[in-house]
Amino acid sequence: MRLTLPNVTLCAVTSINVAATVQALTTSMAYADFGAVKLFTDVRLRPDDDRIEIVPIDRLTSSKAYSAFLLAALPDHIETSHCLVTQWDGHVISAENWRPAFLDYDYVGASWPQFSDGHDVGNGGFSLRSRRLMDLCRDKAFNAHHPEDVAICRTNRPWLESIGMCFAPKAIADQFAAERTSDPGACFGYHGVWNMPRAIGMDAFWSVYQSLDDRGTIWHDFGAILRDTVRHPAGFNRAARMLLDRIRRR
Repeated sequence: MRLTLPNVTLCAVTSINVAATVQALTTSMAYADFGAVKLFTDVRLRPDDDRIEIVPIDRLTSSKAYSAFLLAALPDHIETSHCLVTQWDGHVISAENWRPAFLDYDYVGASWPQFSDGHDVGNGGFSLRSRRLMDLCRDKAFNAHHPEDVAICRTNRPWLESIGMCFAPKAIADQFAAERTSDPGACFGYHGVWNMPRAIGMDAFWSVYQSLDDRGTIWHDFGAILRDTVRHPAGFNRAARMLLDRIRRR
């Protein structure tokens, strides 16, 4: 099954792990034809797949700068009704799990288990956003801050809903993407490096890991990733390499 999503722009914004980000975009494109595919980066490159448009930006020096770009600058480049935001550690994994109803919402992202107040959707690392919501993130009434997904889905959600924006309920969000609460195999896509061994297989994860120039997000869930790595036939050598990389980083 292959999807046709002409009203969705697939995009990623990064100054680090660019090779892995290109791979995430390419993998998503294997499942669907998008209205446009854009990579926003300061790194000069020419992807093998010429469907990926490189949009030059200033170097992003922090995660805070990333949030600021998504909230303030990204809408200028989106001409479709929706934008599918991805990062290097997340992408589409199942065309069969796409639901046309996802496009009925202004924001869909994996749910956050740490929140129990009903404002628990959703993670921005793999998220579907309407262009009209993205425009509102630049309104003077919007309280912009880092991280951008918390700004949208928690800080400003009551205001956004009061003017007609619609956030997906948790059940829909967990069909759309896996992060902390869903099985990646049951979702349209996923986010989180800790999900990668299960989502794409250990050999594919190891290939991505070796391409990374910034492994900062690896260390937060390092124990779980290491356990998955050790279970693989080549796991002990790979786990030893990862441990050495972490020691060197310190």
